[in-house]
Amino acid sequence: MLQVPRFAGNQGEEHLVIGLSGSGKSTLLHAMAGLLKPTEGTVNIAGQDLARLSVNELDRFRGRTIGIVFQQMHLVPTLTVRDNLLLAQYMAGLRHRPGRVAEVLGSLDVEDKQDAYPSQLSYGQMQRIGIARAVMNEPQLILADEPTASLDDLRSQKVLELLTHQAEVHGATLVIASHDQRVKRRFEKQLVLNDVASDQGLDHRDAKTP
Repeated sequence: MLQVPRFAGNQGEEHLVIGLSGSGKSTLLHAMAGLLKPTEGTVNIAGQDLARLSVNELDRFRGRTIGIVFQQMHLVPTLTVRDNLLLAQYMAGLRHRPGRVAEVLGSLDVEDKQDAYPSQLSYGQMQRIGIARAVMNEPQLILADEPTASLDDLRSQKVLELLTHQAEVHGATLVIASHDQRVKRRFEKQLVLNDVASDQGLDHRDAKTP
């Protein structure tokens, strides 16, 4: 069972959740995103107790308030980059803002990839598109799961810079989960998970991807 002490972050702060593989980092992030339900305790994001929301309300709240950078980008392969980002607005119940697509992609230096399909992107470009989708709806919380895994030092540093810059631009709280020791020196606020965790401490019944 994953047991985590009270973990609180103020708006605009940057936090690192660090620990070995299997220590529960991804599980914690998924609970913070409302993708998993804890069997004990509460998860409050932007003043909202996630347990009090219906499944549909939670989907809408997540889409508008939380940006998630997954280990796997999960882009829709049959949609262009532009349409993948507009889909994030649609799923959150927000009006389409095509200009927002160009704005976000431009800030990540991939504006020229709007009409590309995921299969036409390099791994580095895919990462940037994943970050673009996460900040598309100007979230109050950005969660990134192992964003530097399998990257060399230069690319690792670049991805961290992109994430921290985007969080700063949007005034968002940033929480990164990583087992990468290179990341430690970049973050003052750290939560260290030492115990090997299983999913027994979380209830999957209402888990649903955004």
